[in-house]
Amino acid sequence: MTSFSDDFNRPDSTDLGAGWVEVSGDWSIVSNQLSPGAAGGTIILRAAGAMATSDHYAQVTIAATTTASQGVWCRGNANISQGYLWRNNGSSWDLFSVVGGSFTNIGTYAAAAAPGDVAKVQAVGTTVKGYVNGIERVSVTDTGVATGTSVGIRSDSAGAIRYDNFTAADVTAGATLSVAAAVETAQPLTGSKAATPGVAAETATAQTLTGLVTATLGTATAAETARPLTGGKTATLGTAVEVDTARLLTVPSTTVPSPERTYQIPAENRRLVVAAEHRTLEVRR
Repeated sequence: MTSFSDDFNRPDSTDLGAGWVEVSGDWSIVSNQLSPGAAGGTIILRAAGAMATSDHYAQVTIAATTTASQGVWCRGNANISQGYLWRNNGSSWDLFSVVGGSFTNIGTYAAAAAPGDVAKVQAVGTTVKGYVNGIERVSVTDTGVATGTSVGIRSDSAGAIRYDNFTAADVTAGATLSVAAAVETAQPLTGSKAATPGVAAETATAQTLTGLVTATLGTATAAETARPLTGGKTATLGTAVEVDTARLLTVPSTTVPSPERTYQIPAENRRLVVAAEHRTLEVRR
């Protein structure tokens, strides 16, 4: 599986580097983007390396646009005189099958290109698709171009057009591809990097408690301060129970002897004298 990418992040130059072949026109790098120049007419740029198979995709970001032809190419031959082209002309995206230099429109999506649009064309078997910003806009079955391993860009030479972040790669049948973001170029590592492990932290394991644990309470520091009562408090009294109160006697108790009594017994001349009785009278109040 082969892939190729270029973010054009290098000094301004008319030399694009070994990764590209200028099939026609004069391409250059301007402010870290690809420029097709301003000479007019249609020009073609091809990646120097070929894809491994005829099933692949190619995509590019249209960084700046104008009403002119601008697009991306896949399954092309060495001079890009045949293959599949997905291009915008200022009013619509059109998918072309190109055979022997003859262009046939096989699908259209009506929308003008906008700065930042990502254009992608993919051919897998007889299925050819065109995408804008990762959204499939055209999908057709076409047998016009069965083979081809070249990818690239076809554009009008207009000063207002800029391209960025070109990517291409083989596709395995049935794989779903997402739109690639900006391409990062790997830089060689220099020097060495040593990692110093941190100090291991001791972890305590909870043990089952046995016996009794006694805790000594410290002196309380917080204190509640009594606050004066405000408002009124009414108490409801129950029914009073009547109680007799003992009073002191004002007259002391006295013992008064009863008078003597004489009883006469009939038929006898006798008298019975009963001794006086002592009775006590208690006066209570």
